[in-house]
Amino acid sequence: MDLIARSSARRLRPSVALSRCLHSSRPVPANPLPHPTTPGPPPGPPKPAASTPQERVARKLQQAELVKKGQELKAKPSSALKKRFWSNVHVKQTPDGHQILLDTRPVRTPSKDVLTIPANKPQLAAAIALEWDLLVNAQQALKQHYIPLTSLVSRALDIETAEAKGDRSIRDSIVRMLLRYLSTDTLLCWVPEKNTHDPAGVNDKGESLRQVQIRTAQPIINFLSTKLWPGVEIKPILETDSIFPTEQPQNTKEVIQGWASTLPAYELAALERGVLASKSLLVASRLLVDWSPEFVHLHETEANRQRFGIEEAAEASTLEVSWQTGMWGEVEDTHDVDKEDVRRQLGSVIVLVSG
Repeated sequence: MDLIARSSARRLRPSVALSRCLHSSRPVPANPLPHPTTPGPPPGPPKPAASTPQERVARKLQQAELVKKGQELKAKPSSALKKRFWSNVHVKQTPDGHQILLDTRPVRTPSKDVLTIPANKPQLAAAIALEWDLLVNAQQALKQHYIPLTSLVSRALDIETAEAKGDRSIRDSIVRMLLRYLSTDTLLCWVPEKNTHDPAGVNDKGESLRQVQIRTAQPIINFLSTKLWPGVEIKPILETDSIFPTEQPQNTKEVIQGWASTLPAYELAALERGVLASKSLLVASRLLVDWSPEFVHLHETEANRQRFGIEEAAEASTLEVSWQTGMWGEVEDTHDVDKEDVRRQLGSVIVLVSG
């Protein structure tokens, strides 16, 4: 009996322990606060913050300084990539063209060939030398966004080297990519006339976004369809009240494919970079024709000529984004970075072909 009583007492002890109070203070009931029943006026619409080029440059310089300090703290002195192994950068003229020397070592392409720039492109050689002179360590040379012109020239040299061996695979892959972009060309994707997501609907001139897109695209389309590709029909991707894309005529595709297939290597590499930057084959083609010596016969006299440069190409390819940011404001470190990056890449197209 004693054993049974002791075992029963052991089983009862946990329940007794769980029933003990954890504190000795007296509970206090909650005091609910009155909730206002009458809602206030709705908040006003957001106002876009002013963003000037000077402000963006100052902000980027400050951020770059912080990033540089962070890199210096993380850098390991024993790592060779963390150091800059050259002191001076200069351009050397050779019988084959211009070469960029890091002290006495020539810059090479990813395929280990010496980067040789044609003799008629001295400005391009100077720009590439400046790229390498601005690098602070060897690790940055492994990233294309630090040396965009170097990577662009390497692409052109790869095309030339492959075609010298009878290999057109690089060119054919680029042409196929260009035609895919034509099917959804940014310049031809006009929004519907009535947009429920656009409360204002018009700009200061009383134009809708679709009207602004048509006004911007029409001169480019007219130039390409009358001078570069005479007789081709270029149709808008989206109709007035449709979201389904419209295919370009087969004759238009064949003409553009034949034109791109005969471009020189430097012009083809520049066109590829322009299309990837602007998401528009038409904008990149218009920019290429205006700056490449290969199409000087299409240029008008300087008195009547209207230059199509970086700003015009960037405006045409980012028109809808500019419309939205002008209404709702920019997202810091997103829209402002994209805006400058598009101009940087389009500028590399001009430097590459004009030389």
